[in-house]
Amino acid sequence: PLAAAYLPHCVPAGRTARVAHNSRPVVMDEGYDDTFAQAPSPAYAAPGLSPCTIKVIGVGGGGGNTINRMVQEGPGVERSTFLEYVACNTDIQALSASAADATIQLGKNQARGLGAGGVPAVGRASAIDAAAEIEELVQGVDMIFVTAGMGGGTGSGAAPVVAELAKQAGCLTVGIVTKPFLFEGRRRMTQALEAIEELQQHVDILIVVSNDKLLEIVPEGVPLQEAFSLADEILRQGITGISDIVVKPGLINVDFADVRSVMANAGPALMGIGRGFGKTRARDAALAAVSSPLLDFPIEKAKGVVFTITGTSDMSLQEVNDVATVISSIVSNDANIIFGTSVDESYGDEIAVTVVATSFEVPDEAPAPPAI
Repeated sequence: PLAAAYLPHCVPAGRTARVAHNSRPVVMDEGYDDTFAQAPSPAYAAPGLSPCTIKVIGVGGGGGNTINRMVQEGPGVERSTFLEYVACNTDIQALSASAADATIQLGKNQARGLGAGGVPAVGRASAIDAAAEIEELVQGVDMIFVTAGMGGGTGSGAAPVVAELAKQAGCLTVGIVTKPFLFEGRRRMTQALEAIEELQQHVDILIVVSNDKLLEIVPEGVPLQEAFSLADEILRQGITGISDIVVKPGLINVDFADVRSVMANAGPALMGIGRGFGKTRARDAALAAVSSPLLDFPIEKAKGVVFTITGTSDMSLQEVNDVATVISSIVSNDANIIFGTSVDESYGDEIAVTVVATSFEVPDEAPAPPAI
């Protein structure tokens, strides 16, 4: 039945309009209308289907900001039913103001609720101190996102510990973090790079967003606070771009097993985001995503690609096909491609495409910035 295509699930639900594993060209199942039907509530699960469980864990101040933005931007049944947002921090004031579903205070003995003081060793010790709570949190979860702003004490020190515990519990573990602006100083950048290297060892894929890349996106003269907020928004879009194709109702949903096949132990990953409007919105969004400034390595080299198409219920299957055709024509012929769609009526005339490219070698980090 058509309803099966809308159910977030961890096992196949019969033949649905999903595309995976080297589908070229993209061909939709017969019998589907050219516009999106009304999706049933994702709270419903057919007998024998077990909904996937996904938790987004924000570590430190930057991770907590991303959690707050996700809660503000994405309320709804899919959040309460399938997604749980968790904030982990050494700063008890930040936790008290968090919009997360659950919070964990790290380092009750080490940090005593006052933060890590910008020292990653304190953040790491604090996470180890809370290991029992973290292990309980990740037990039995299908997918864990660990998000943080790297360079500070809690995010840099604690995020690798959280990820390691999630991976040990058998969760598909996705790290998505930011690298600081160069103007934030050499010490902060060094701490960030060391933490990213450590985190890479404990996740299936790691997406690193360089804040300096955002300078190529934001208009000149944007206030500093808005620039940092944009970094939070990029992390939010990266997380939802992956989770929505499994959790959120849409005409095309994919099995969790398909997502795992692309992401498991895939290593470094890159992300591109594009938007389009008007008659050519689908193609424009796809081209913008694959040429995004956030992609600092050719997407053609990727062996695994996951992308999400988001639009209103009037988005047509032809537009979905346009996006898929653009992306599949660019990536390697033997790339494993998984994609899905998400319906969000707030998008109006806009279509958004989020692309995550995996399974290739990322060039070595650029030389360290000069002393300031």
